[in-house]
Amino acid sequence: MQLSVIILNYNVHYFLEQCVFSVQKALEGIDGEIIVIDNASSDDSCEMMKTKFPHIKLIENQDNLGFPKGNNIGVAQAKGEYICILNPDTVVAEDTFLKILNTKNWQLNTGIIGCKLIDGAGNFLPESKRGVPTPWVAFTKIFGLYKISNYFGKYYAQHLSENESGKVDILVGAFMIMKRELYLKVGGFDENCFMYSDDIDLSYLVLKTGKSNYYYHETSVIHYKGESTVRDGTYMKRFREAMQFFYKKHFKKSWFFDVMMQAGSVVFSLLKKNQQKNDVRNIDEYIVFTKENLKLELSKKTTYLSDFNHFEHQLQKNIEIIFDTTSFSFTEIITFMQLNKSKNISFKNYILSSNYLIGSNNSNDRGQIRLL
Repeated sequence: MQLSVIILNYNVHYFLEQCVFSVQKALEGIDGEIIVIDNASSDDSCEMMKTKFPHIKLIENQDNLGFPKGNNIGVAQAKGEYICILNPDTVVAEDTFLKILNTKNWQLNTGIIGCKLIDGAGNFLPESKRGVPTPWVAFTKIFGLYKISNYFGKYYAQHLSENESGKVDILVGAFMIMKRELYLKVGGFDENCFMYSDDIDLSYLVLKTGKSNYYYHETSVIHYKGESTVRDGTYMKRFREAMQFFYKKHFKKSWFFDVMMQAGSVVFSLLKKNQQKNDVRNIDEYIVFTKENLKLELSKKTTYLSDFNHFEHQLQKNIEIIFDTTSFSFTEIITFMQLNKSKNISFKNYILSSNYLIGSNNSNDRGQIRLL
């Protein structure tokens, strides 16, 4: 088997359904499998998987075991030569796996490959490519120095633009592909960390073997971000612990940097907590792209179009664009989102099989589900 896609889920029924739907399409023509691990969700995620995807392997954990252990459980049952660690709040394009698994991308020294991630509004997510967060690099990030000059830009690997492929140190756990043999060789995700710095740690462990990690920009994946996480006191505690975990594990102890990192982790987690918001927009018009005889019950003026070329951007209106995912490929949808991103445009996908709209207006928004 060529590829095993590992999806760890926690209470994101609808995002998981969309994710698995997109992965199934992306695995066409590939000898692959999907393994979904559920970390004791209290919603009906497992029931949904059994009903809609009965042939996909589902592992039901009885407790929330955290990101590292949950993924390690999935990889232990994987059969693929390659594994993809994938968040459930993602949508992969149909060409994603085919492009990344192309043999020219896999040299003897290749470690992990990641790709271009965008949020639900079509904006590039800078964490798609990062540098090792040494105490100095972490300092430039926490205090925003990377915004001043690329001289301070190692945290977000600013030596590469979003549209350049190349070597980077750190890739994000929302989407990473590597050989299963290498994953097992470095010990997989460190289960001493519950979540958040696990992808940094895994990327760094791979670098220490002498291999190189790569950011590959020629395919894009939507990452809605934070669907499983409420940024409350527990979030802040775990985020601080994660930052301190990586620092203490890999860097020489210094009282100065220890104090700085503890203070910085508090500041950074507070910033992250305060960033989360629900972006409520007043929609003037809905535009539905469909090639079917589809009529949706929406509250405002609705225009139906069958061709992306018929779309005209109207700056004076707040528009919500709805994509019929049975009419257009995710590759087409993702490309359109990136080309037409705008402050007055939001995007939602229509999932026919369950009759709902799904999406997110920005990377700090927990997302929206609208049952029809």
